[in-house]
Amino acid sequence: MRPRVVTVILAGGRGTRLEPLTRDRAKPAVPFGGLYRIIDFTLSNCINSNLRQVFILTQYKALSLHRHIALAWDFLSRQLGDYIQILPPQQLLDETWYKGTADAIYQNIYALEQEEPDLLLILAGDHIYKMDYSDMLRFHLDAAADVTIGCIPVPVSECRHFGIMEIDAQQRIQVFREKPRETKPMPGSTDRCLASMGIYVFNARLLFDILCQDALNKDSKHDFGQNIIPFMIENGHRVFAYHFRDMNRKAEPYWRDVGTIDSYYQTNMDLITVDPVLNLYDRDWPIRTYQPQLPPPKFVFGDHGLGPEVRRGEAIDSMVCSGCIISGGHVYRSILSPNVRVNSYALVEDSILFEGVDVGRHCRIRRAIIDKGVRIPPGTRLGYDLEHDRRRGFTVTESGIVVIPRNEPSETFLK
Repeated sequence: MRPRVVTVILAGGRGTRLEPLTRDRAKPAVPFGGLYRIIDFTLSNCINSNLRQVFILTQYKALSLHRHIALAWDFLSRQLGDYIQILPPQQLLDETWYKGTADAIYQNIYALEQEEPDLLLILAGDHIYKMDYSDMLRFHLDAAADVTIGCIPVPVSECRHFGIMEIDAQQRIQVFREKPRETKPMPGSTDRCLASMGIYVFNARLLFDILCQDALNKDSKHDFGQNIIPFMIENGHRVFAYHFRDMNRKAEPYWRDVGTIDSYYQTNMDLITVDPVLNLYDRDWPIRTYQPQLPPPKFVFGDHGLGPEVRRGEAIDSMVCSGCIISGGHVYRSILSPNVRVNSYALVEDSILFEGVDVGRHCRIRRAIIDKGVRIPPGTRLGYDLEHDRRRGFTVTESGIVVIPRNEPSETFLK
């Protein structure tokens, strides 16, 4: 008999390292790749894996995320037993927010128990990757596991950012440490260790019992990596590692945690290379999202000649979404979200422009991320004098990426 699987996506993190992009929205709702939101990748994996009973746990700044889910993902039929349902914080126990990943599940335990799941698949809503979860579920059942953890090799030097595990020849996890300062390499490697992807398959009844015990422990952080997984290993439960199988089908498995502005910028820029490591054009594994009813992108004016002072609408090595108008401006190695306008003689290079951005005439923009609805006055320069950009109050990252917040007033650019 096929087990009943319920999927839970944790989508309530603050995403403080992505500010100002997360100033008004949760991290899973941050736009990505021009057309998508970050959470679209996890949700697309669910649908492509034929998992259609999905809860999304939200918390901070969730309005934008709720709106996107309603627009893009409200196509499953509850009458047929399928759903993608948002569970906002219930605060059933007290008035506090979720104290950790395990506490988020615990505080929604009644809603989950009503679905009578055999297995609980727990995912993060803020990672970029393509994965068939059904393979992991089969592995879990074949191994007679109590919990299975998705894992991927990472450099030993980055171990402090992940939960790190040591396994035996049968893939059973012997040791699990959350974000250790140092660790030893995995077998067969000199410089890589095995890291948790934050993907878990639990036997549901067992997990509910353990969560109830953990909730009574005042010394617990109520976190899967810090408390629940180590507890299960120490008490003899069958805890296994599942090696990530990438549906992207490239030489190196692709999984990204876009936790900082610099990593977010680079992951977006990966999409516009000649042979992108993340394939958005794979018809066998489509990434779904909300598709607004907009006209095709338009490129206008065509004076002959070369250089930024030529009035010719063009975009080279770039991604340009519907509704965009390149009106005599020049765009190179950039991503333009829907309804962006680049006016005459403007130059946009190595940048990410969110929906509704309007670039004035003769602007020069380089290595910038510009959030929704920003109107940049004619003649503005961004990314050329980073100290000047900082004095105007803009965020500038360590690698020199300038970030303009959502709906930034035009007057700010004139300082």
